[in-house]
Amino acid sequence: MLVNAAPFATIVLLLVWMGFFMLGSLPLMILKHDTPLDARFIRGLFDVYYKAVMVVAGLGVLAHALVHRPVVTLVLAGVVAVAYFSRRIILGHMDRLRATMSAHDAPAIRSFRRWHVLGMALNVAQLLAICASLPFVL
Repeated sequence: MLVNAAPFATIVLLLVWMGFFMLGSLPLMILKHDTPLDARFIRGLFDVYYKAVMVVAGLGVLAHALVHRPVVTLVLAGVVAVAYFSRRIILGHMDRLRATMSAHDAPAIRSFRRWHVLGMALNVAQLLAICASLPFVL
């Protein structure tokens, strides 16, 4: 019973976490992104999100591999990889912009918003990939 519950639990946890991030980060788009506090909060939210996704999806890879579900295992491995590289790339760009950004630096603010939107779009793409793999879970 536990052998089947663990893979299911990882999918549920991942869907809840990704849904929470999607719904939680969308309202942050109303922020101007022009103060260090705004940028630091958004960057921190992304950091926690990526770490949680890597851990839960990594556990999901192991759990689904043990019950011989190759499609879901590959999808979750892809989620781990996207989260890992997104964390490095997106957060790296956010950090560089945060270090020099001021309230009057419109190009830097626009760029920071683009990285914010890209991170959100990647989350939605991963969420859709997991939902598409759900028929292979049951």
